[in-house]
Amino acid sequence: MSFLDHLEDLRWLLVRSSAVIVFMAIVTYFFSDYIFDQIIFGPTRTDFVTYRFFCDVAHRLGMTGDICVNELPFVIQNTSMEGQVNIFIWTCITAGFILAVPYILYEVWKFISPALYHKEKQNASLFIVASSLLFFLGVLFGYFLIVPLSVNFVATFSISSVVKNEFNLESYIGMIKTSVIAAGLFFELPIIIYFLSKLGMVTPDFLRKYRKYAIIIVLIVAAIVTPPDVVSQISVSIPMLIIYEASIFISVFVYKNKLKNG
Repeated sequence: MSFLDHLEDLRWLLVRSSAVIVFMAIVTYFFSDYIFDQIIFGPTRTDFVTYRFFCDVAHRLGMTGDICVNELPFVIQNTSMEGQVNIFIWTCITAGFILAVPYILYEVWKFISPALYHKEKQNASLFIVASSLLFFLGVLFGYFLIVPLSVNFVATFSISSVVKNEFNLESYIGMIKTSVIAAGLFFELPIIIYFLSKLGMVTPDFLRKYRKYAIIIVLIVAAIVTPPDVVSQISVSIPMLIIYEASIFISVFVYKNKLKNG
């Protein structure tokens, strides 16, 4: 295929994927009340499952301190005339994108499959299932860990009793979208490393060499998004470090296969 033919395939990939995202966004419209009240604004309530889980763990470990969330002293307000309309539309689109990820991955596989060997093409279902599962695990990780811990931290942090926390609606929704999508994409790291290793752009030695920097970055991220307690920081950092170590293992597997096959 010529370069223009590849561009044409890419254009139709984007068109079909966009159409599915819009369709899924329309589907989420019918569940918008539940999505906003129970999912998006769930972390604003002290009885949210993550807060209760960490409180129970702290009691079982005999830990003292302010780990249990008894109050979230902030309000969420809309400050622009069309703010809630824009938030509603873009939230539905974001939810549509998350639900459409398996189909988008299928389209990506179709696009890259001509460059793969016949045996590799037979692993299409495995690629789509594994990639989708990792993405959804990342979304759940972002929603149930990063989001509530971030909300708790910024809600209870204060430079003075004079200042009252009144968060902008767009800022709050943006934080949730960034957290869940970024976590979902981060959990795709093993798949990305697999293809980069196949192309020879990444080696196990490279990943091992920069492991210490990856650990530092993960710990910094965990320290930023969590309250200053050990349990929360460990809960965020360990899954991220496991993903990185899994990526090294995958790179080793690919590298050994390349040496075996010559």
